[in-house]
Amino acid sequence: MIGEGEPLQQSDGPRKLDEAMEAVYTAAETVKAAAQNVADAIEAARQPGAPLDRLVRWTREAPLHAVTVAFLVGVVIGRRRS
Repeated sequence: MIGEGEPLQQSDGPRKLDEAMEAVYTAAETVKAAAQNVADAIEAARQPGAPLDRLVRWTREAPLHAVTVAFLVGVVIGRRRS
């Protein structure tokens, strides 16, 4: 019965808080590592002669063509999902 000296809920507050803080810290570290990996991949792709470098140069040389190609790729991807 209630009031016989036994608490209704056990006091796990500090332990659960520590577990939650650890989970948040682990998630933050994972996101930082993933962001660094993406940044490294982008930097590698921007090296002279790499695909991203060629795409950037092509876009600067012919912006209207680049917009047209991007639009057509968007249409093709959009129709596949419908």
